[in-house]
Amino acid sequence: MKVTVQDVINSIVISEVIEKETVDKLEFGDPRTFVKGITVTFLATQEVIEKSIELGVNFIISHEGIFYSHISNMGFLESDPVVQYKLKTIESNNLAVFRLHDNIHRRHPDSIMVGLLKCLNWESYEVIRQTTYSVLDIPKKTLLEVIEYVKKILNVQYLRFVGDLSMECSRVGILVGYRGTGQMAIPLFHKENLDLLIYGEGPEWGTPEYVRDAIQQGRQKALIVLGHAESEKPGMEYIANIIREKFPNIPVHYISQPPIFRIY
Repeated sequence: MKVTVQDVINSIVISEVIEKETVDKLEFGDPRTFVKGITVTFLATQEVIEKSIELGVNFIISHEGIFYSHISNMGFLESDPVVQYKLKTIESNNLAVFRLHDNIHRRHPDSIMVGLLKCLNWESYEVIRQTTYSVLDIPKKTLLEVIEYVKKILNVQYLRFVGDLSMECSRVGILVGYRGTGQMAIPLFHKENLDLLIYGEGPEWGTPEYVRDAIQQGRQKALIVLGHAESEKPGMEYIANIIREKFPNIPVHYISQPPIFRIY
């Protein structure tokens, strides 16, 4: 039985999300197209698109917006040569591209959080699960031990942190993606009695400066910044596995990329 792009979309979206205002939609392609192969990725970069074409894929599912904005609006870059080249690559190869963002963040639990905790083998330590964050009680470790473990499991060269590497951590809060803003992240230290907060990204002048002040006041607090993609890629790999189970006869590829920033 042949499967269309719309069949795959229907299997992964929540009707109440699609019916409301959302960034999730078929950005390119015909929903009636028969699917030959699927790529699931954090962000459909030029490299991911080219790899997908090499693999014979004609349907790409991207968590983040592929034209450098959360809202699909190329108006400010419409004539940019980088945008035009990427657009031509998609259209000339008849690719369907679906944005899958809100549907997985608005699930209960958030599928991106589930994927990250599964990857870190921390599911059993989760004691509080809220819409935007989770709290874990992990076996006591130093901040350095947590950093080394997370680096190894997520396969990243470096992590940014604020805190004393010898400090012992047990009560850990986790926020994925761009949830490290001061308004969202800072209250958790007091509300949930956290030793350590781990998030994807947020303004540098907010939560990190709060943690610096807390340390200066003699409070045992710490912060680890994973990077937006590093906090969410495991969740997209988790989604790829779900799609594989639903469509076992279609090749489903999860394509990752190394961290965008390099260290000099």
